[in-house]
Order: sequence, then C-alpha cells, then structure tokens
Amino acid sequence: MAMWDRIKDQAKGLQQQSQGTRGSGGHGRPGSGSGGGSKAQLVGVLKSQLTSLKTELKSGAYRDASMAMCALVAAADGTVDPAERQHVESLILQNDVLKNFPPEQLRQRFNKHADQLTFNFQQGKTEAMQEIAKAAKKPMEAKAVVQTGFVVAGADGYIAPAEEQVLREACAALGVSPQEFGL
Repeated sequence: MAMWDRIKDQAKGLQQQSQGTRGSGGHGRPGSGSGGGSKAQLVGVLKSQLTSLKTELKSGAYRDASMAMCALVAAADGTVDPAERQHVESLILQNDVLKNFPPEQLRQRFNKHADQLTFNFQQGKTEAMQEIAKAAKKPMEAKAVVQTGFVVAGADGYIAPAEEQVLREACAALGVSPQEFGL
C-alpha cells in the first residue's frame, strides 16, 4: 500500500509540474528541466511495480487489454506510422511482464488494433476501449493495463497530450482513478 501512496504523491507533483509547464514549447524530454525527470521517475516506478506483479499478470484479459492499450497509445495522435508501430512493438516484446505471453500472440493482437485504428480511427478506438474494459473485473489487472500504457507512452521521456487523453479514457473504461497516474 505504501508504494501506491508514493506513486500518488509523485503523480500529484507531476500533475502540478505539467500544468505549470504546458504551453512553454518544451517537450519535457529528459535533461530539459525538472519536468522530464519526474515523468521518467514515475514511468520507472510504474515499470518496477509491473515487474513485481509479473507472476500475477498472466490472464488473457490483461494480455488483450494491454495490447489494445499499447495500440491506442501508438495511435493517440490519429495515425500510426510504420516506424512508431515498430518502436511500440519492440517495447512490448522487451517488457518484462509481457514476456509471460508468446511474442506472436502479443504481436498479432497489437497489430490487429493498430490496423483497425489506422483504417478507421474512431471505430478502432471504440473496439480497443471495449477490449480494455474487459480487464475492469480485476482491479489489479485494470491498474496494470494503465501502467503498461503509461510505460509505453513514456518510453521516449515525454507523454504527449493525446497520449494522456487516451490513458485518461482507459482509466474511465477500467474504473481506475486517473489521479493515481497524475492524469
């Protein structure tokens, strides 16, 4: 429980910092001020939390919802270019927790959602959110899906406003408080 309290405190600080720096033109990349450091720190904390839950995150619902979440993060700006798709796919395959699943299952599910989002963004988003919502039955898995999306979104040291928006929407679909993640 103490770890969640620490994350909430970090998330609150992160939220206050991001409100203070929005519109400044900077992208919060690591090394460009304090904002990038705390965002990277939060992503690091979320990543280690996920790893600590690795033995419990083996359900098909978590796998499928996580892949839908990753596709939504990749397509958050309305498009998924091939380089971005390849980058997110490599993040998925390197993720310690997702190694619970065969790489081909992950790749297939991620690409199915990425293709749908590319073909018809609104319809693809609706289908991805429906897939994500299936993980809401188990609160630990629901939080882990958002954590997975957050880790993928923050891999470049910056979480774009469009990525924050899909993460917030996923929180709503899962019944998870977006404040827990500083959203």
